[in-house]
Amino acid sequence: MPALLKPAILALGLLPGLAAAAAAPPTIVYLRPQSTYDIRDQYYVELLQLALDKTRDTYGDFVLEPAPFIMLQGRAIRSLAENRYLDVLWTMTAPEREQELLPVRIPLVRGLLGYRALIIRKQDADRFAALRQLDGLTSLRAVQGHDWPDTLILRANGLPVTTSSYHPTMFDMLRLGRVDYFPRGINEAWSELAQLRDPDLVASDSVLLHYTAPIYFFVNRNNPRLAARIEAGLRRALADGSFLAFFRRHPVTHEALRRLEQGHWRIFELENPLLPAATPLEDRTLWYRPAGQDAGRAVASSAPTR
Repeated sequence: MPALLKPAILALGLLPGLAAAAAAPPTIVYLRPQSTYDIRDQYYVELLQLALDKTRDTYGDFVLEPAPFIMLQGRAIRSLAENRYLDVLWTMTAPEREQELLPVRIPLVRGLLGYRALIIRKQDADRFAALRQLDGLTSLRAVQGHDWPDTLILRANGLPVTTSSYHPTMFDMLRLGRVDYFPRGINEAWSELAQLRDPDLVASDSVLLHYTAPIYFFVNRNNPRLAARIEAGLRRALADGSFLAFFRRHPVTHEALRRLEQGHWRIFELENPLLPAATPLEDRTLWYRPAGQDAGRAVASSAPTR
């Protein structure tokens, strides 16, 4: 074989490997859950999978992987903004988050997160059942994450809040009497209690808080392709009904809807002063609302809505 042909043949021999490497599907890294009993993220991971599956024909294959370690919300947001460790996370929106990250403005639980169940000590159930107005909570103390928008929302509505950085610690604070209640999304509270298996902690079956609180997928601002892919997938799922079917049947949201629709609640309406102007409130296809509740921003009220 002529010596001059060998490099060309060797190069051709390498082409299949190079082509395979070039065609390797991208890895999309998402936020790892904070604890073994924290199953809140299962819904979002599966919905992300659905959105990405809907766009294989346009964007190709992909690999979903959890982040290599647990990150609290503040660090996760910073890491995504700095394009380190994460490609996508899900969190409640706020103006600074929409400035720092690139939001996909489709509410992932259709606004259900804004219905806040109150996790309390079982011994205090009658005390909460007796509440008739929002100002009855002003003498009680909530616990929330120190970097959660909910903390600012509750405080803006005159409700005392103690904060913690670690989700499991908040249950300990409640159990020890350092706080009186732990507001959680109605799609979170009972699943967390089921995993926790603490007979001394329950969710109030009488009182809910409500404010408009969309939770979105966010990506790095320099990754508009991923944002476009996620949005396209979610909109396809909305159009073909698979988003709504997923929302209705998923164990976390299914149980929340059952409790919300079949319970007898006093719902105290709060204002969300953090709601960005770009929130798509007018698009009714994006939001869940119980019968009788219209679109729009929640209005602070000292009286129950029903």
